[in-house]
This record gives sequence, C-alpha cells and structure tokens, in this order.
Amino acid sequence: MAGGLVALLDDVAALARLAAASVDDVAAAAGRAGVKTAGVVIDDAAVTPSYVVGLAPERELPIIGKIAIGSLRNKLLFILPAALLLSAFAPWLLTPILMLGGLYLSFEGAEKIIESLKGEKAVEEVARITDPAELETRQVGSAIRTDFILSAEIMVIALNQVSASPIATQAIVLALVGVAVTIGVYGVVGLIVKMDDVGLHLSAKGGAAAGFGRALVHAMPVLLKALAIIGTAAMLWVGGGIMIHGLAEFGVSMPEEWIHAVAHAIGNGIAVVEWVITAVGAAIVGILAGALIAGALQLKPGTRH
Repeated sequence: MAGGLVALLDDVAALARLAAASVDDVAAAAGRAGVKTAGVVIDDAAVTPSYVVGLAPERELPIIGKIAIGSLRNKLLFILPAALLLSAFAPWLLTPILMLGGLYLSFEGAEKIIESLKGEKAVEEVARITDPAELETRQVGSAIRTDFILSAEIMVIALNQVSASPIATQAIVLALVGVAVTIGVYGVVGLIVKMDDVGLHLSAKGGAAAGFGRALVHAMPVLLKALAIIGTAAMLWVGGGIMIHGLAEFGVSMPEEWIHAVAHAIGNGIAVVEWVITAVGAAIVGILAGALIAGALQLKPGTRH
C-alpha cells in the first residue's frame, strides 16, 4: 500500500514537472511571438488615437473600450480559429499570406504619405459629420476594420513562430499574444488620449504640478503628430521587411542579402546601427511596393484619391 502511494506521488510529481515545463515552453513561445509582432503593435498603437479626434472628451475612453472589445473579438473569435485551421491543413500558405499583409501595410504607409502631401482628406471627411452618434459609430467601425488587418498580421506572425509546435500550444500562444497585445495597445492608447485631461487637471493645482500640467497639454499635439509619423514608418518598415523575408523563403534572397550587406558595412558590428539601416532598407522596399499599388489604383476608373 505504501509502495503504491509512493508510486502515485512519483507520478503526480512527474506530471507536475511536465506541466511546469509545458507552461515554460508556452511562455517562451509567446514571448518570442510577441517580440516578432512588435512592429505591427507599434503601428496599431500609433494609428488608433486618430480615431477619437473630433469626439467629445467624455466619450474618448468608452470609444477606446469599444474598439478594444472589437479588436479582441477579431483576434479570438475570427482570426485565431482561421489561423489554427491554416496551420493544420495549409501551412504552406503562411508565407504568402504574410507577404500579402506586408504588401497591404506598405500600401497603407505609402498612401498616408501621399495623403499628407495632398492634404488631410480623412480629417475633412470626419469634420463634415455633425451628428455625434453617427461620428462615433463611424470612427469605431473604421477602427475595428483597420484593426482586423493589423490583428490578422499580428496573429499570423505569431503563428509563424510556433508553427512546428502542437496545435494546443499554438492555440494557447495565439490567445496569450492576442489578449496581451490588445490590453497593451489599448491601455497605452487610453493613456495617450487622456494625457491632455491629466495636464489640465494638474495645471489647476498650482506650483510645479501646474507647470508640468501645462507642459503636457502643449506636448500633446507634438506627441500625436510624432505618433502618426511613427505609425507610418512602422507600416513601411514592417511591410517591407515581411516581403523581403518572404521573397528570401521563395529563393529570391538578393534584396535581403543586399540590405544586410549594407547594414553590416555601415554598422561595422554596432548592433543598433545595423538594425536601423536594416529597418530603413525595409522601409524603402515598403515605400516602393506601396507606391506602385497606390499608383495603379490612381489609374483605376472611378477611383478618387
């Protein structure tokens, strides 16, 4: 009896060690997948604050909350099951889908540059809507649609990092990445859009707090403009990088080799410099690819830009 109990305890201990190892493996895989999606996450966080421009301050956080719920729904209810089916039955499609997503991001980035040169068309369009409820519905819907593309790219990039793992591990990692990214992105976005309110509150207190509050209020336009630039740069860098890596997987390695050679020659072993040069090279590829698509759409009859 005692021997049986000891054997049972040994089995329980072995199962506990196995479970702990599995948790460690999942956590490590989720961490690796999360790092690989960083560029798209930066873009998501940079783009989202623009959707509350022109809306009442008291509606900003509720709207961010609606967008966050829509984003989580996109990731967990639609994209995650589709990604697992893709991994199980057509893993060879991962790279082409990633490249299409990279092409889309490059187009979005190039189009933002073109629109900034031609004028803020989107802001003018929003300004024409006078009904607050209609404006809120439009902005939330537009944000969730844009989020779907970015979320799909995040989840497919994450899946690509764990495609050799068991399907259960893939599901857990994708769910963890989806939840963590959503909380992180929209938590940061919530802080950004309420920063001016925090500044106004502090400016009414007097003393050093008042000075800091006024500085926050004055910094907000600069911050939002910087975020827009960062978001566009991230779209081009991530989109171009995905296409370059995808081409290399299909045997067209020349662009990737050239960029790495230039980065190594200029960086001379300094990791940060090499990373910056690599990112700039990827962004140049993204601009060229995105501009080609934007130019082709300009030629399409009935297309307005």
